Amino acid sequence: MFVTNPIGILGETEAARMLEKKGLRVVEHNWRLGHLEIDLIAENRKEIVFVEVKARTSAFGERMPEEYVDENKRRRIISAANAYIRHAHTDKQPRFDIIGLIINPVNNEVVYRNHMENAYTPHMRTISQGSHTASWLWKRSTGVNGKKK
Repeated sequence: MFVTNPIGILGETEAARMLEKKGLRVVEHNWRLGHLEIDLIAENRKEIVFVEVKARTSAFGERMPEEYVDENKRRRIISAANAYIRHAHTDKQPRFDIIGLIINPVNNEVVYRNHMENAYTPHMRTISQGSHTASWLWKRSTGVNGKKK
């Protein structure tokens, strides 16, 4: 979702700082293509990292912010990542991270941080040429047109 609330903006700013401290370079904030979106896209020499950021002002019950990235959200992120890879023409290894944050709304202090590296892996599938809404296109196992290399 496009970030317009102050907690979301603070969360994505903090998440970008966390990634940069770990040696990643943030290349996109709120990347969108149609209804697809990715909060942060970062990279290092070997990987392209797609990051979902969940920032809240408190934990809800026993669930932490990062636990709200369900299977449906993961599928949408995978579709968006596939579209980005096709758009950017990158051959870097994809990685999917989730960053959960709790921010005190009174002083905007981050009181909880959890960076889940490699939080999930897409199922290996190919997609038809030109499609960006299907599941993941693994460039190492198929060519751009879906034929074996």
